[in-house]
Amino acid sequence: MKENEIREMGAVNIIAKGTQIQGSISTTSDCRIDGTVNGNVISRAKVIIGQTGLVEGNISCANIEIEGRVKTESLNVSELISLKSTASVTGNIIAGKIAIEPGAEFTGSCKMNTQRAATPTPAPAPGERK
Repeated sequence: MKENEIREMGAVNIIAKGTQIQGSISTTSDCRIDGTVNGNVISRAKVIIGQTGLVEGNISCANIEIEGRVKTESLNVSELISLKSTASVTGNIIAGKIAIEPGAEFTGSCKMNTQRAATPTPAPAPGERK
């Protein structure tokens, strides 16, 4: 199957509440995180971090919706980042577009990049080697 066929089938990776992952995640399809990920998240599709979700590492994706917490050095989103009212983000953002709801917390810098990244590739997670 081709990458586009997998996305069209609606494949979604789910990290459930109470689940803890030590290490990086790489996927071509959508990913929902309601648990904890200590490592990088790389997706060529959409990432959703639910209200109970926590990511401590770098994230690179096409689109992201954040309701939970993110602690990162680099959050690279080629299209749209959406910070919901319950979101808490610490780190630097590079995105095509950004939407921030009232109540969302963001500490860091934000750079709007009108050129889309060909392949999402984040920097290593804190403490991880290149």
